[in-house]
Amino acid sequence: MLEVEEMHEVLVDEAATEGFGAVLLPVLKEKYPNGAVIFLHGDLGAGKTTFVRGILRGLGFMGAVKSPTYTLMEPYLLDDFEVYHFDLYRLQSPQELEFVGFDEILTGPGLKLLEWPEQGQSWLPSPHVDVYLELYRPSNDEDFQRKVRVRFARS
Repeated sequence: MLEVEEMHEVLVDEAATEGFGAVLLPVLKEKYPNGAVIFLHGDLGAGKTTFVRGILRGLGFMGAVKSPTYTLMEPYLLDDFEVYHFDLYRLQSPQELEFVGFDEILTGPGLKLLEWPEQGQSWLPSPHVDVYLELYRPSNDEDFQRKVRVRFARS
């Protein structure tokens, strides 16, 4: 079992953000072979959906990956792995999750990636992993980049 507790990276562009998702995938699969709840933190445009796209590309999924802002969840049931991408930005109340049966998904197998987890804070389980994405500009004459910090919960 990997003993990584926290990772930090600077991601220079969208391709690097997507690539980081693909690189993190084997770590997640090794640390959490039965699945994990992963909270994605960051402002609008910070790269949360791009990160999810990277994980899905790492699993061989080449279709479109969009943020499920209006549907709340987008399932990706791949040959040997399940990924559920949640976007809770428009959630009015955490109890809405209970009414649509998300509890069964959250306790089941696969990766559960949740954007805006604070919207469901009182209802969601504790995460196995927190991913923090932040836009920043190294200097005025450089393009925006992203800082990412990944924190693994202690078992």
